[in-house]
Amino acid sequence: MTAMTSWELFEDLRTAQEDMLRMNRGRGWRPGRQYDAGADAAAWAPAVDISERKDAYLVTVELPGVKVGDLEITFEDGLLTIQGERHFARDSAGERVHRSERCYGAFRRSITLPSHVEAEKIEASAEDGVLQILVPKAQEVQAKRIQVHAGEGHVALTPGAEAKNGR
Repeated sequence: MTAMTSWELFEDLRTAQEDMLRMNRGRGWRPGRQYDAGADAAAWAPAVDISERKDAYLVTVELPGVKVGDLEITFEDGLLTIQGERHFARDSAGERVHRSERCYGAFRRSITLPSHVEAEKIEASAEDGVLQILVPKAQEVQAKRIQVHAGEGHVALTPGAEAKNGR
């Protein structure tokens, strides 16, 4: 039996597009401006790729400049949440910034996954500014194949019935 689930791909894409538009309108934190997490909880959103293999989903997140200690990943009720913070690393007091396009501060991305995953086996690793989260799929229930034998027209219902019937 195959479990049927709905994938909220377009909702995830719509959310990502709204986050990018908000970022482009200048709501993300820039050097020289104070970041107010209360004003806009999704000040910036890292790019996310979601792919599917036969045995797992793979979530890849671009997080250059984010330390592993500044990340928190949770999975609850089918919702994978990645949150953390990218800190501004330079001392801007002694330098004049001519252009700053990177966003800093807190971020949070939530992705709806199908219900047939093994939450206790989710693994995450980070290398070169790329976070990879492997979400294994639950073993699908395999249907048992029952072989049909051609021959006599009846089936023995009790063990040893063949001996009683002279077979």
